Amino acid sequence: MLSELVCFEPNCRARFPIAEVIYNCPGCGGLLEVELTGTLPADMKSTWRQRRLCNTPIDQSGVWRYRELLPFGDGEYAVTLREGDTPLLKAPRAAAYAGLDQITFKHQGYNPTGSFKDNGMTCGATQAVRLGMRRVACVSTGNTSASMAAYAAAGGLDAIVLIPHGNISYGKLAQALEYGARTLQVEGANFDEILALVRMLAEKLGIYLLNSINPFRIEGQKTIVFEMMDQRDWNPPDWIVLPGGNLGNTSAFGKALRELKAHGLISRLPRLAVIQAEGAAPFHEYWRGGPYRKVAHPETLATAIKIGDPVSYPKALREVAETQGVVEKVTEPEIADAKATIGRAGIGCEPASAATLAGIKKLVAAGVMRKDADVVAVLTGHVLKDPDYIYHYHTGQLTAAGNIKIPSRLGNQPVVVPNDAAAIERILEGQ
Repeated sequence: MLSELVCFEPNCRARFPIAEVIYNCPGCGGLLEVELTGTLPADMKSTWRQRRLCNTPIDQSGVWRYRELLPFGDGEYAVTLREGDTPLLKAPRAAAYAGLDQITFKHQGYNPTGSFKDNGMTCGATQAVRLGMRRVACVSTGNTSASMAAYAAAGGLDAIVLIPHGNISYGKLAQALEYGARTLQVEGANFDEILALVRMLAEKLGIYLLNSINPFRIEGQKTIVFEMMDQRDWNPPDWIVLPGGNLGNTSAFGKALRELKAHGLISRLPRLAVIQAEGAAPFHEYWRGGPYRKVAHPETLATAIKIGDPVSYPKALREVAETQGVVEKVTEPEIADAKATIGRAGIGCEPASAATLAGIKKLVAAGVMRKDADVVAVLTGHVLKDPDYIYHYHTGQLTAAGNIKIPSRLGNQPVVVPNDAAAIERILEGQ
């Protein structure tokens, strides 16, 4: 298919070559998106299914398998670590907790670096290689930095990560360090402030920016939905529920659904439900009809969605509206209990992922989501992304901003026992 970069703003819609290094429209400042034109070859569903059996790296990837709907031709420059191929998992305990008859989790934590970012980063890194760039950069509170560092290393690129000093999960920071990224911890600044800083540096120093403002990241992330529909034999669910941070996934999912429907690959659009943390919920407030106001000091222990000024909110607004979706927010205790519930389903996830189940519980209780609805919730990251959170919750030590203690309602406290078989037996038998 032919591809161009197009300004998202409906009153502009300026067009640019696919190889131009820009992230916003030079004319109006609007976000950019990739537009594909052309017709899919016949029976692509069968072709994509057959590629699962192929041993070539590009076909083993759950992103590049769907390359006909990506702006890279035959994938000549593809930088891949066999991303995608993430499972759909049933979770009866989680469904009962939320008030649903059943629920399915699409678990992106099964990706190479443990999060959904890999789906987007394979395309972002590929575009950097195609453009002949040598250095790539991102601002990240965790998952993006881990993913970018890995794909930069795989693609022979130098990676630069900027993070808020002292405000990151070490499980995620460790990955960026391990994959060789040059990591700069910026003092006295949050995610949104650092993003403005790195955009200025990227333009001045010729560094390719790989945050979700990059439209090629969105192209990769939309394959999460392609694969989800393929796994469901192209039968759309009633709802797709996802956490809302910088809103890149919301933008990508909506774009994916629109493209699939336009090509006749699905018959209808599922509704999108975006769940934000209460302390970092500017999109929720905007959705409810207020003016868009960024949160100057976002607060949530779910660091992956601790973003007060989500760059993709205009795109996300269109996609939620297009699918007749909703936006909800949840509290820190609601996220913590939902996370423990997902763990008890034998699945596990990072804190931000659990916002989905917490939000579903609220939507069912409010009558927005039917008890018998067909729901797919996206878990964005692996359970070991933030192990400190898990330990502190289960031991009753988890505290939010302002030193507010979060109740450990579903805690699983470890027990200290003597080095005595008889004593341990009495404990195990409840004596």
